[in-house]
Amino acid sequence: MLTIFIFAAILGILVFVHEFGHFIVARRNGIKADEFGFGLPPRLIGVVKNDQTGKYDIIWGDRDVASPHTIYSLNWIPLGGFVKIKGEEGVHTHDTDSFANKSVWIRVKVLAAGVVMNFLLAWVLISLVYIFGLPQPISPEERGMYPDEKVQILEVKPGTPAAEMKLRPLDEIIAIDGLRVSTTEATTEAIAARKGQEVSLVVRRGDSELIFRGTPRTEYPKTEGALGISLAETALITYPWYEAIIEGAKTTVTVSGTILLYLGKMIASIFGGAEKVALDVTGPVGIVYLTKQMTEMGFSYLLWFAALLSINLGIFNILPIPALDGGRIFFVLIEKIKGSPVSQFVENRIHQVGFMLLLFLMLLVTIRDFSQFQILDKIKGFFV
Repeated sequence: MLTIFIFAAILGILVFVHEFGHFIVARRNGIKADEFGFGLPPRLIGVVKNDQTGKYDIIWGDRDVASPHTIYSLNWIPLGGFVKIKGEEGVHTHDTDSFANKSVWIRVKVLAAGVVMNFLLAWVLISLVYIFGLPQPISPEERGMYPDEKVQILEVKPGTPAAEMKLRPLDEIIAIDGLRVSTTEATTEAIAARKGQEVSLVVRRGDSELIFRGTPRTEYPKTEGALGISLAETALITYPWYEAIIEGAKTTVTVSGTILLYLGKMIASIFGGAEKVALDVTGPVGIVYLTKQMTEMGFSYLLWFAALLSINLGIFNILPIPALDGGRIFFVLIEKIKGSPVSQFVENRIHQVGFMLLLFLMLLVTIRDFSQFQILDKIKGFFV
């Protein structure tokens, strides 16, 4: 239950910040927001300014209220938030405070504002991570410079002894068969010396020390090693707040570029690119599972994970896919090129089809997550 609560809190913050971006840019450009809500409808309670009294009236329940001002609401479903912008459906009126009657540039700014806020949130979160500190790889020349140097697993290859042992990325290897290890070379040599024999690993995961047993392979690809893990020596590195802000900005740009590069390669491979890239998509179930792992690792890891989710949410939303912000921007730009709006009926139908396809994709990914993370087996375990 704690994991689900943390997941809901992270998702809620990401969505709320995204919607707040739309809201604040719309208001700054003279567009009325009919309602700005925390959580998703139905409405629990709201407030709206009364011009006659100059005070705010309380609105109970989900009833319609005609007002020239924004309704600020608290809603029953505690996931994120929403903004209802006047004229966002594309209905043209003579009202100057309608989204549909604003220039192309203003509409693009409003639609893109949510994505920008997601990147800004990622910047803030990564900066906080650098202030609090997060283990980072160090070179052999830096050994002895930090008090908490450790050997950590960076990657666990699927279908290897390490995967069968349930080892995870970010696990810290403390000892092998009772022999303490402090460098990658010592760890690799100790594993290689026990090929074909059962080995016992003492691992620190979060605040817990765990013991895992498995048998290193005698034959294996050179890129995987006997256990199927890649290692790095890391240390907890922190920055002063003024440096953390700069490093946070650099990392946000780097991570965003890496994700975009991978996305580009994936799209190119789908359309016949030479290099095939595996489709690696995780849905809500997988994100909940990863949230549990990050929570176990510590607060800094959880902040880092939230930052990555925020970047991914921003990139996904800006793609020119119907029903997403990028898809709506695409239609606004078409209007600019052709000199007249796209038929509202046609645009709405395309967005509806896009939304249904996204729901179908989410269903497929969720089914895959249930299989990959063995969710049904875990549920059965509660009743055995």
